[in-house]
Amino acid sequence: MSVAATSTQSKLLLTADEAAAVLGIGRTLLYDLVRTGKVRSVQIGRLRRFRPADLRVYADQLADANNN
Repeated sequence: MSVAATSTQSKLLLTADEAAAVLGIGRTLLYDLVRTGKVRSVQIGRLRRFRPADLRVYADQLADANNN
């Protein structure tokens, strides 16, 4: 496991770059998913952050959709 993966696992909130890396997608696609309501995020002032649990929910929904 890489150092980057270990450090993102211990954070409560991830940046867009970190969240996109966790999902294996680009930042632009991540923001599209937020805009369409497929990925939840939180806003702190002007900053947008992502909870690892919300990324897991999205990934699990993808897996469920692909299994049906």
